[in-house]
Amino acid sequence: MTTAATAETELTTADSPAEAESSPGVRAIPEIVRRRLSTLDRSFDPYSWLVTVIITVVAGILRFAGVDRPKGYIFDEVYYPTDAWDMLQHGVEWDEKIDSAAYVVHPPLGKWLIALGEMIFENTEMGWRFSTAVAGTLMVTIFIRVAYRLFHSIVLAGIAGLLMALDGFQMVLSRTSLLDIFVGLFILMAFAAMVLDRDHYRRSWQRALENGYDPSATPHIPRIIPWWLLVSGVAFGMACSVKWSALFFAPFFAVMVMVWRAQARRSAGVRGPIIAGILGDIGWLLLTFALIVVVYLASWTGWFVTDHGYFRHYRADNGWSEPPVIGAIQNLIHYHQEAFKFHTGLTQKHTYQSWPWQWLLLGRPVAFYWSSAAGCGAASCAAEILLVGTPILWWSFLPALGVMAWFGVARRDWRAYAIMTGVVAGLLPWFYFAVKDGRTMFAFYAMPALPFLILAVVYVLGAIMTPAGGMTSGTARTDRQLVGTVVVATYVALVALCFAYFHPIFVGTTMPYDDWSVRMWLGGRWI
Repeated sequence: MTTAATAETELTTADSPAEAESSPGVRAIPEIVRRRLSTLDRSFDPYSWLVTVIITVVAGILRFAGVDRPKGYIFDEVYYPTDAWDMLQHGVEWDEKIDSAAYVVHPPLGKWLIALGEMIFENTEMGWRFSTAVAGTLMVTIFIRVAYRLFHSIVLAGIAGLLMALDGFQMVLSRTSLLDIFVGLFILMAFAAMVLDRDHYRRSWQRALENGYDPSATPHIPRIIPWWLLVSGVAFGMACSVKWSALFFAPFFAVMVMVWRAQARRSAGVRGPIIAGILGDIGWLLLTFALIVVVYLASWTGWFVTDHGYFRHYRADNGWSEPPVIGAIQNLIHYHQEAFKFHTGLTQKHTYQSWPWQWLLLGRPVAFYWSSAAGCGAASCAAEILLVGTPILWWSFLPALGVMAWFGVARRDWRAYAIMTGVVAGLLPWFYFAVKDGRTMFAFYAMPALPFLILAVVYVLGAIMTPAGGMTSGTARTDRQLVGTVVVATYVALVALCFAYFHPIFVGTTMPYDDWSVRMWLGGRWI
């Protein structure tokens, strides 16, 4: 692993004070300031992209191969693909039984994305699962790039991508026409853009200092336009336009961004770094929030431009005034109020519901599909698609979080805090609702937290693999580095073997009943 210390050393070598002094018009920056403002960023590295492409291809094959099987709808596909097809015909979700708009409780964007696949492949299994497979594959690609930027290690970035590609939980959701894979993708995109914004902000401060800015001589803060922060707002708006639960990340990410910016100003030598730039930080965050709102409202375009959406003319239907634009917004607000009541009152028992404290332990997976049809060559056959994570990987999450938390405190490593922020944002709110009102929940609600959980594992693997002095090669390689590398390689191999063993129940392969039964490692909890 490229630790915080070794990363700074590597990245400041190329931009040494001597080089800065030799560049015309560039003021030398104290080495300690340059080191503190250094980002985990280098010029284009073709090998990192080669690894990205190879693992993306592997992930794509696993997600697209046989994605049109089993035939027919499985689990909640009875809702979203049919809604998507109806939206292509009517612009909004439709209830064929009453030939009128349907009442739904999730925003439209996820269903519009499913509809894109149906536009290409019609109302078929390939049609309604195509977009989720694309989203799941793209998620692996972005994840590799995020890991590379965080750790600046091609090896660790490749391990991160491989672990996600070989996770049964992510793969099953990529091969099923549900909404959660889209939420996971857009949350990851938002986080990636925030990491890019952090690097851009710190590089801008470094350039300002090189160009003569003196934080001790002026109270003014350099004007830095956070383009990547605005991009993250667009991505976050798309996540909220799929499911409202994406909003759980908003306060955590906002605080994270403000802390990153205050740390950059402190590293640049600004006195009172929190107060000095807080108004600008809040202003840009408010603009980002405005973009989130705009994107969210845009996802409701089909509802706005038609007259037959559910509650589209709620005020007029009840004899109240409905002025243009404002009336439509008021009707949409009423729609949201009713949907919110549904979500908060959803406590009906379900066979496959589970509690947040069970998720990382794989305490109650969700059976998406089951068949006992013959065809396996045995007296009794079974075929199942079980939404369960690759066990060796998932049972590593809790230990990895504990170790990473310790490293975060000991090393004061911003990456550990950033990863932990995503984990807490993705899981902690569900604990609150579980305790508060016993709301009906399912394991797939953990999807947006998955990238951060895998990053925690990769962080620890990097610490195992990397000696205190950093990675070396040739005769300088130590036994500590060799042993660590062997341990990490063994772990990744075990995850790969575990994935291969459970692959039949990730894709619904027909097998003898006894072969299926031995894969139910937690017995009745998995049945």
